[in-house]
Amino acid sequence: MAAASYIFSGFPNPQACGEAVHPGVGVRGARNLIESSLDPDRSLVSQCLRGDEAAWEELVRVNTRKVYALCYRFTGSGTVAQDLTQEVFLRVFRTLKTFRSDEGSFATWLSRVTRNLLIDHYRRTRQERVTDSIEDQLPVLEEEGAAAARPDSAVAGREASEILQAALQKLSPDLREAVILRDLQEMEYREIAQVLGIPEGTVKSRINRGRAELARLLRKRKLAL
Repeated sequence: MAAASYIFSGFPNPQACGEAVHPGVGVRGARNLIESSLDPDRSLVSQCLRGDEAAWEELVRVNTRKVYALCYRFTGSGTVAQDLTQEVFLRVFRTLKTFRSDEGSFATWLSRVTRNLLIDHYRRTRQERVTDSIEDQLPVLEEEGAAAARPDSAVAGREASEILQAALQKLSPDLREAVILRDLQEMEYREIAQVLGIPEGTVKSRINRGRAELARLLRKRKLAL
């Protein structure tokens, strides 16, 4: 996926943001530097809000893979994940001014935007998800008569990933998103609670239940966690 496909023009009066920071910035400047180091996207967001198209391009580039991975893990479809990734960045483009750095990092805000869009997508396609058989979605993991002749680790790794993806699709949406955010996106419990809008205790409960159910499904496929 080319990151350029997610870049949208149209900033009013785009301008470069090369304003120099005076060395004597004092306490406020020092605080800004610390906050920027904790949230590397913060500076890019500020530049985007001032109309810097190059900053927008960079913001999209550095976050595209994470958004795509989240969409793919939740939907199980590369094509759908690409479409949803574009939708996410269109929504970000339209609502970036609502981001508040004092309420959390940009990464957490972006995950929340992505999650909300995934919920919308899930609701739109709920009937399809109910009627589709999970067996129809399972990839062909072995070529007929060739299983014993394929010790290649890359192939084995790909098959394990496909089995994991199929198992994730069997989890309920609540459990699936909690497991994805924690174990695949490696977010902290506090961040997940912010994204999902639920208490940390509920986050931990969903993760534990999701992991247990995922382990049961993987054991059925004879794939150890």
